[in-house]
Amino acid sequence: MLPLVTVSIPLFRCEDFIVKCLESVRAQTYQNIEVTLINDQTPDKSVDIAESFIQKNQLKNWRIFHLEQNSGLSVVRNKGIETARGKYLFFLDSDDYLKENCIEVLVETAERTGAEMTVAQLECEQLKSGEKSICIPLLSNQEVIEGNLSVMKAFADGDLVTYAVNKLMLTEFLRKNELWFVPGLFAQDELWTFHTMLKLNKIALRKELTYTYVLHEKSVIHNRNRRHFDNWATIIEHFTQSLESTKDPQIRNLIRTHIVNYKTMTLVMNWKAKQDAREWLYSFGRYKKYPNLRLKDYFSPGFSSSVKKKSLKLALPPALAVQYFRWMYYR
Repeated sequence: MLPLVTVSIPLFRCEDFIVKCLESVRAQTYQNIEVTLINDQTPDKSVDIAESFIQKNQLKNWRIFHLEQNSGLSVVRNKGIETARGKYLFFLDSDDYLKENCIEVLVETAERTGAEMTVAQLECEQLKSGEKSICIPLLSNQEVIEGNLSVMKAFADGDLVTYAVNKLMLTEFLRKNELWFVPGLFAQDELWTFHTMLKLNKIALRKELTYTYVLHEKSVIHNRNRRHFDNWATIIEHFTQSLESTKDPQIRNLIRTHIVNYKTMTLVMNWKAKQDAREWLYSFGRYKKYPNLRLKDYFSPGFSSSVKKKSLKLALPPALAVQYFRWMYYR
């Protein structure tokens, strides 16, 4: 018998998108699916629309859970983990939609490889223009990555993706390893993926397009401000805690590599979002509190030349650093 898959979808301010999202799940070629819709006390008609959709299509394995108060996406995701009855769990955002064979492709791969997590490629769609592109590429060319050290290396090198959606995961693996999302964070996918990668022993990859991520004026990617910049610093603090509690020297090097890459990426994103030197210097100052490469690391083969260069740029005096990152953005 085909294993049950739980598709978990948040309900919050999504009345303009939710029908297309739900229809893409109903149209899946893989049929053994349950759907859990988590209502984060949305103030619009999203719940009414979802209830009507379920009734109209007589969908008996679809359930709506109502949080007692608006709690944010991290708590919504955790509710999805808690309530899932499927062998596998799949997160789908309510303003996105699936290719019709998405779940079938992922389940076939997961069952064949025995992977704890199976990931495929997503595309981005600009809502206004309809233009599509591979905005966040899955760079690894391996079909299966086995062994925690290999998984962490691929992650630290940027060959894997950090979003939580479009990943098929063993539900029991998440619960057993207590891989919960941290409440209160806006970019919770990044930290949750990091914590998950620290536990994974096997991940399977497919290059097929299975998921469409819709970009619109309300998307977080277009609406970043200081609370998001502070959020990124809090995430680095969590990375640092993991670095301090990890004993394996190779994993420690990979965590340190990831911290350097994440600092660099988010500082570029910070400038792109606001192009404000004062805001940028505020974040750069906060980042100084957290680990960079040590002097001995620059002479170690455990770090790439690219990471060493990034680390040196992060160690620049603030006035010089802001000029350099501006140049990186405008060049």
